[in-house]
Amino acid sequence: MSVIAGLDDLRAALAVLPGGDDAAAMAIDRRQSRLTKPQGSLGRLEDLAAWLGRWQRRAEPSLDHVEVLVFAGNHGIAARGVSAYPASVTAQMVANFERGGAAINQICKTVGATLRVIPLRLEAPTADFTETEAMTEAEFIEAVAAGFDAVPASADLVCLGEMGIGNTTAASALAAALLGGGGERWAGRGTGLDDPGLARKRAAINAGLARHDAALSDPLLAAMALGGRELAAILGATLAARRHGIPVVLDGFIATAAAAPLAGLRRDALDHVQVAHCSAEAGHRGLCAELGLRPILDLDMRLGEASGAALSVAVLRAALACHLGMATFDEAQVDERG
Repeated sequence: MSVIAGLDDLRAALAVLPGGDDAAAMAIDRRQSRLTKPQGSLGRLEDLAAWLGRWQRRAEPSLDHVEVLVFAGNHGIAARGVSAYPASVTAQMVANFERGGAAINQICKTVGATLRVIPLRLEAPTADFTETEAMTEAEFIEAVAAGFDAVPASADLVCLGEMGIGNTTAASALAAALLGGGGERWAGRGTGLDDPGLARKRAAINAGLARHDAALSDPLLAAMALGGRELAAILGATLAARRHGIPVVLDGFIATAAAAPLAGLRRDALDHVQVAHCSAEAGHRGLCAELGLRPILDLDMRLGEASGAALSVAVLRAALACHLGMATFDEAQVDERG
């Protein structure tokens, strides 16, 4: 049985979060200062190596076991014409992942990551959040627990992504609930909406915010009212990774919005998190800025399915290779700066 069996359990788990290892990060910084390069010349690669060490809690971090988790869910709000694709595509894409035919399969093979796709009751979409809560408390906790339990304690790094037709609407509504503004601020074209579709999306978000106004002051209740099963699972997985001492890379806009309620409840809850890339989806750059998270890549991607998160593993591997493999000035017998 999962340790997350109700909202009280979730709040209790969030109340006790282990910190990173400052000593490990400092040891990495000291080694960086001795490597054969001008200090700071590798920029964020140096910071990322220290981040890995801090949250793996070791001065010699590793990326031997990189886990990419893609959670999939369906959304009742999709029936309001807020996506360019029908809801049936969610299950069809899950099958494509399982056959190895999607972008995420190719990227995972390229960067040496293990892919797991976890469908969450695709036969039972969440409710239309303009009419009622997207999920009951039991449904929300079931999805959070599925994400929490999916994280292997042995992983060196966890990358989190999603698949779900209609989930940019849910993510936009959740961002609005947590940070203010409405559909006009947060809604983008998602999978390729035309102007009438974008108008429907914004209207649905605003209607959901109005209906659930009383819940918006509590980030968990907002996630339950406006989110989706895959978003709730990403929240649970992000929390589990923190408790296991595993650094996390979130994919794009949807994954970032999914984890954002944790920061709404506790300011340091996402300290072990990096955002993989700045999505081309409207709102992601602003969401990252609000959360104090700086994306690793900016490639105009907006595919989802953890594609950006997996791609960022290549950068993290390069950061680690430089940190562990470069010679120091003494070892290389290179003169230092005078």
